[in-house]
Amino acid sequence: MKKYIQITAGRGPVECARAVALVAKELMKEYPLLHLVDAEEHDNEPGCFMSITFSCNAEKPQLEAMARNWEGSILYRATANSYRPTHKRRNWFVGVNFIDEIELPDVSETDIRYESCRSGGKGGQNVNKVETAVRAIHISSGISVRCSDERSQSQNKALARERLLLKLKEKSQELLATATKDAWSNHSDLQRGNPVKTFSGKL
Repeated sequence: MKKYIQITAGRGPVECARAVALVAKELMKEYPLLHLVDAEEHDNEPGCFMSITFSCNAEKPQLEAMARNWEGSILYRATANSYRPTHKRRNWFVGVNFIDEIELPDVSETDIRYESCRSGGKGGQNVNKVETAVRAIHISSGISVRCSDERSQSQNKALARERLLLKLKEKSQELLATATKDAWSNHSDLQRGNPVKTFSGKL
């Protein structure tokens, strides 16, 4: 069974976006086999994310246990704030949502165009010289994603396809309403208070 686990800052400030990254680390400590699918970076601050999405393949009881322990609002209590040191607020909330895998029968391989490109950045000469990165483009909508996480082009292609489908799911309001119970709307409707978990540390 497969589910997506999304950590979101909602429409919160940069402190919430930083908390998303820190909560993601805590989640990975507890479940190291999670697979990173997508990460929406903050526009201005490195190391801060408006959302991070993982995928998880596991038996239903394990996924249900994960949801019981993690789904809902997470409180990150800041012991120090490097973004606004004099800000009096110390409690910052992020949301964790478990999203069912959705089949999109109207999206086939013929609807997607793949382009190879150089990965660039760190990773050695092979990464820089060989076109291992892949860009997946949904032809009709123009929505595209780029993946250079893996050294293998075939692995990057598979991951790019998965990320693209997630983007398309996010755009499809009808599917969201009927299949995910408006899970993605939690970007706007993050509930603050009554956290299921609390962490603390420097932001």
